Amino acid sequence: MKEILPAIRMNVRQNTDVMKMIVRCLPLLTLLACSQKKAGPQSENDLDAARNFIQAALSNDFKKASQYMLDDSVNRNYLEVTARSFDHLDPLAKEKYRGASIRIHQPVTYLNDSTTIVIYSNSYKNDPDTLRVCRVDNNWVVDLKYLFERASDSTTNNQ
Repeated sequence: MKEILPAIRMNVRQNTDVMKMIVRCLPLLTLLACSQKKAGPQSENDLDAARNFIQAALSNDFKKASQYMLDDSVNRNYLEVTARSFDHLDPLAKEKYRGASIRIHQPVTYLNDSTTIVIYSNSYKNDPDTLRVCRVDNNWVVDLKYLFERASDSTTNNQ
């Protein structure tokens, strides 16, 4: 029995030391866990990213659409402008957009291994538009700047 007691005391001391270490590290672990940005939904490829973005926008879910978009101030601004425009549509038009199917037009243009140009339309308004889809940090995202800046360039050139 005398031999067992020192072993138990030593075991208790080791467990106490481990517990003290855990208690000391707990605030750091909590801070790290809370500060990490949750990853948004991932698209498998460039066309998947374009479809996910377009479907969310057609459904008036611009918060979800933003998760498939390149996150920068210009893109956020363009998306907010689009959302405000959508808000001014009559309820019937919103419903028709929500029920519209997406049409990806050929050819899809692959600029390089991380940039694709996609021409699309929807079944409600068969009006082709263009998106640039980029792979950033191994995730495919839509860059709205291409759509808006191309549109303003063509407007300026026609005047």
